Amino acid sequence: KINPGLYFSKNLATAVGAEKTLVQKSGYFARSAASNAFDRKLIRDCAEKGVESAIAGVSGCMGQDEAKEGTPIRAIEFERIKGGKPFNPEQAWFQEMLKEIGQA
Repeated sequence: KINPGLYFSKNLATAVGAEKTLVQKSGYFARSAASNAFDRKLIRDCAEKGVESAIAGVSGCMGQDEAKEGTPIRAIEFERIKGGKPFNPEQAWFQEMLKEIGQA
């Protein structure tokens, strides 16, 4: 059985000398397709910003902050991220993705 959360918790904590670790992951979606160049860049950028934030002592969920101008990748405050928001499939980015993968 593969447990990426446990792997990263042990190995990353050791690498950065963390006394405590907490790895949280969402179970809402599992990838159904291979990542493309855009995905890999976004993942790399989020990981790099995550390390910078951790070293600076900033907690949050790494991602593009849609509430900030230019949607920068940053540690988004946990209190701003909550479930229960309905997904709007009419968003331009989602419609564009559907076209790119031949589902629109």
